[in-house]
Order: sequence, then C-alpha cells, then structure tokens
Amino acid sequence: MSVTTQRAGWSRLPLRAAAFVVLTCATILGVSGWREWAARDAVLRGAEAEMANVARSLTQHAEDSLDLLDSGVVGIVTRLEMDGAGPATIGKLRTLLDARKKAIERIHSLAIIDDQGNWLTAPGTIGTTFSDDGFFRHHQLSPKREPHVGRPVKSLFDGEWLITLTRRFNKPDGSFGGVALATISANYLSHFYEQFEIGRNSSVALTHGDGLIVARSPNNEKFVGRSVADKPLFRDASLQRPGGAYHFKSPLDGAERVSFFKRSSRYPLVLLATVDKNELLAPWRAAATSRMLYVAALVVLIAIIGALLVRQLQRGQRMAAALTEKEAHFRLLAEGSSDMVTRIGLDERIRYVSPSSVRVVGWRANQLMGTPALAGINPEDLTQVQAIVDAMKRGEKEEARLVYRNSHRENGEVWLESTMRVTRKDNGRVDGVVAISRDITEHKKLETRLEALAIEDSLTGLANRRRFDERLKEEWARAYRDRSSLALLMIDVDHFKAYNDEYGHPAGDACLRVVAQIIAAETQRPGDLAARYGGEEFAMLLPSTDAAGCARIGDQIRRAIGEAGLVHTTNHATGFVTASLGGAACRPVLERTAGVVSLVEAADQALYAAKEAGRNRLMMSGEVAGLMPKASGL
Repeated sequence: MSVTTQRAGWSRLPLRAAAFVVLTCATILGVSGWREWAARDAVLRGAEAEMANVARSLTQHAEDSLDLLDSGVVGIVTRLEMDGAGPATIGKLRTLLDARKKAIERIHSLAIIDDQGNWLTAPGTIGTTFSDDGFFRHHQLSPKREPHVGRPVKSLFDGEWLITLTRRFNKPDGSFGGVALATISANYLSHFYEQFEIGRNSSVALTHGDGLIVARSPNNEKFVGRSVADKPLFRDASLQRPGGAYHFKSPLDGAERVSFFKRSSRYPLVLLATVDKNELLAPWRAAATSRMLYVAALVVLIAIIGALLVRQLQRGQRMAAALTEKEAHFRLLAEGSSDMVTRIGLDERIRYVSPSSVRVVGWRANQLMGTPALAGINPEDLTQVQAIVDAMKRGEKEEARLVYRNSHRENGEVWLESTMRVTRKDNGRVDGVVAISRDITEHKKLETRLEALAIEDSLTGLANRRRFDERLKEEWARAYRDRSSLALLMIDVDHFKAYNDEYGHPAGDACLRVVAQIIAAETQRPGDLAARYGGEEFAMLLPSTDAAGCARIGDQIRRAIGEAGLVHTTNHATGFVTASLGGAACRPVLERTAGVVSLVEAADQALYAAKEAGRNRLMMSGEVAGLMPKASGL
C-alpha cells in the first residue's frame, strides 16, 4: 500500500467515525423514545382494562337494581289485576309499599296511578321537569307488558332526580287500568359510585339511552338531568356497540379522559367510567423524564468518546472496545426495562435493582438497595422460594422459574413471575443470583375468573351441572368414610314451558333467578350445595341429612316458591309459579353396589311421582338402601 493510499484511508476515518457516532446516538434516542411511547401505551391499555371492569360491574349493579324494582312492580301489577284497584286493595298495597320502601334502601318510592293519571298511592311525590306523564302515556298507548325505564325525572316532594321503572296493569276486560311505578334516586347511585376509588379526578356517569345523564360521581347535583346526546358517544356510528374503550375531552369539565363505556343489554342505560388522562400519565411522565435524562447523558458520553476517537485514531481499538461494551450494557438495560431486574448476593440482600421496580412492586431502586430480597414474599410462598434460592446458592440449580405473591407498596399484594439464574466468578464459584421479575396479577385474576365460570351457572349464579357432579362424588365418598347419611332434592318448576310461551324467555329467565335465590337461601351449612341441574330443574345436595331433614327443607323450598307470588296464569291449579320436588336419602356405608347414580335416580323417581300426583308437592323416595340389594347380614 502506497503512502498516498494510506493517507487517504486515514483522512476518511474521522468522517466514518463521526457518522458512526451520529448513527449510534440517533439509534439510542429512537429506541428509547419508542420504548417510552410503548410504556405510555401500556399505561393507557391498563387504564382501559381497569375502566372496563368498573363499567361492567356498575352496569350489572344498575341492572340488578332495576330488577329489584321490577320484582316489586310485578307483584303490585299481579295484585291489582287479581283483586282490582278498589279502596280496600289500594289500602293494603299502600301499607305494603311503605314497608317495602323502608326495608330496601335503594328504593326511593313506589306508587300506583289509575287509568286517568290520578295517584292512588303516594300522591305528589313524583314530578318531572320534562313531561310529567311521559311514562304514563307510553303505557296508555302501548299494550306491551314489559317494564319501561323512563328518562330521569325530578321529585316534587324532595327535589331529588329519580329513575323510573313502570309497568302497565289491565282491568278485567283487558283494557288499560293504570301504571305501577317504582323509582331509584340518582343520589343513591352517585353515592354508590363514590366507593370506587379509581383516581383523584376520575368519574362515573350513568346515562339514559337518549343521552340524558341519570347519575354521576362526582358532582351529581351539577350534571344530573343534563343531555349529552349530541356527543360522539351517542352520534358516532363506530361507538354504537355494546361496549368499548373511548378517549375523549369531557364536555362536562373539559378534562382529557380515558374511559370505557358499557351499554346495558336489558335496559336503555349507558355506563361510562373515566379517569383523567393527565393524572393517569403523570407517573409515567416522571419516570420517562428520568429515564430519558439518563439516556441523554449516555448519548453525550458516547458523543465525547466519539470525538476522542476521531482525534486519537491511534487509540481507536481501545476506545471502540469501550464504546461497544457501553452500548452492549445499554442494550441489556433497554431490553429489560419493562421487567424488574434484581441482583441478589449470597447474603440474600439486594445488590442491584432496575428502575422498573417502581412499576412492579411500587418501591424505587434506591429504597430497595441493601434490603432482604425475600422480605416481601407472602409467607405461604416463602418456603418454596427459599428452598429454590438455597439450592442455587449451593450450585445445585443453574436457573429456575417461580410464581409467587409479593407485597406492593400501593396495591397491597401482586403476583410475580421470576426467572432466576446463578452468577459465578471467574473461578467458577457462585457469587449470587440474578432475577428478572414481571407482574402477572391480571393474568392470575383472569385464571381465577375462568375457574369460577367453569363451575358456575351464568344465569342463576348457582353451581352448574359439572360442579354438582363433582361434589356429589366427593360427598358420597365422605359420607361413606364418616358412616353418615346423604340426602338429595330434585326441584322442577311446574309448567315452565307454558310459562315461557306465555310471558317470553326474558321473563322465564327472571323466574329461574327468583327460584334459584329461594333455593340458595336454604343452603344454611357450608357443605350444602344448590345447583342448576338443567333447564328449569334444580338440585340440592344435603350432607349429613336424613330423610326427615331432607323433607323439611324441601317443603320449605316448595312453600317459599309458591309464596313468591310469581304470576303463572297457565298453571291453572294455583295461578302462580309452583314447583314439584323429589327427595331421597341414604347411608352409603350400608350399600354394597349402590353409587351416586342410585341416589340421583331415586330422587328423580320421587320427582316424577310428585308430578304424576298433581305437582306443587314434595315426594320422598324410600332410602336407597331399600331400593338396592342389601349386603349380606345387614
């Protein structure tokens, strides 16, 4: 190589080095900026998920509250259509309505209006700033019998905003007889929403389907009755779905908000749970600023090193090696910044922890340095984790993956997943452990929810058939070991198909939920199990219960279902919803060949006999011991 060629190569080195330094700094800044933006998106997605849970829970609460009102209104309508709207009936109902209102906090008022719009009970307690007779005209013009949830109205009695639920009742000739009315106070809903602490400047709003605000927390009095029908949530076609995330600037207080809306599938209601976007992102901004300052300092350092590299080409290899090492260290930190990286010494104290500890366990890195690494672990999980760490310190394990509960500074307790790996000195001796931990709390919650769904009937909230079959086998085995008795009740709603045909499937579902609540109320002991066996058939498992006890509980259930007063006109015997029950009891230890199927068959045969005998009754089977071959000598 000639001297000229060599000098030309050397002359290009500063430019190449400068280009390399600029590219490196730009890459670091770009990657860091992208990761910070990804972290911001993760915060927003987490907030959306939290708002989704709040919205679903509060929508269910609103539906449950209206169902409670409707159950009372259905009873009023039934009594009026059976006994008429005469003074005697109204007098009895007035007493009943006053008692029900006092007994149930969420009920603001109950009233009856005749076909001319005159108050028969509680006169003058309801009024509206829009149309005093809006719900009345709806029922007067519509022959439909389903409940009607009207727009918010304002009480002339106490000035409170109210949600109305009404049903039409007919005269004996089928013509319009009037309206039964029940209301919930917007203040009640607002106070209930205050229990959900989701942020200092968060809000929860319940609106009518036409955009009128029903209740809001905070500032309920200021915003209730205000219309937001002209906002995108009610006008944008892309938002007219059952639910979803929704980012917007609030027309009520002007704050940028992250929210989730949920439309009720049964009532004209929309629930909107929001959190202030600036408040939500404040911790991220503080952490991102700190991290970006660190990155900026590192970029400046790289630039200085690059300048020295350009001016001192003779020391290029050493400078390049140092730069490569620093870049590799930076990439390692950048790639692990979303998880908490911890270095633990042989004394089990923290030697190093990454800044992401704030997100994972709520503590800053400088607060954790030098503290015991296992101090925050749940005592129930500590033994397992301690055993693994001891094995790694002895060199028996190189790496391990653990899932355990750990305390969080702000959230109480979280689930962590940690990957641990042994670190060694140059001579091969173990000098500590490196752990990379991530928060999997939401994943564990999802697992728990899925486990609950696998054993719970979604309509009634009772155990499902699968759970019933599992518990029946368990209780049979336990009764066999303890030489105790085991009883089973099979419960079937009488003429339920006719009920569905007459009133529709939504009313049929409501009927099943009422029956399920009655059955569940009789599960007094921890071992008792109430389950939906299938369709309109239910089962109740009663450990350590003989035939007499089984019959007593079954008769209580039968009477309670009849006393619930659910109108069933096609049940000609009573005019109300009734049930037939079959019961069986046995002592498994006395049987040679009997099994769980025998107990179910015996109860089922008794149920069939109850139906054949005219329904609305309980029939007890002889004990399974009397139906199966006895063991010799017993």
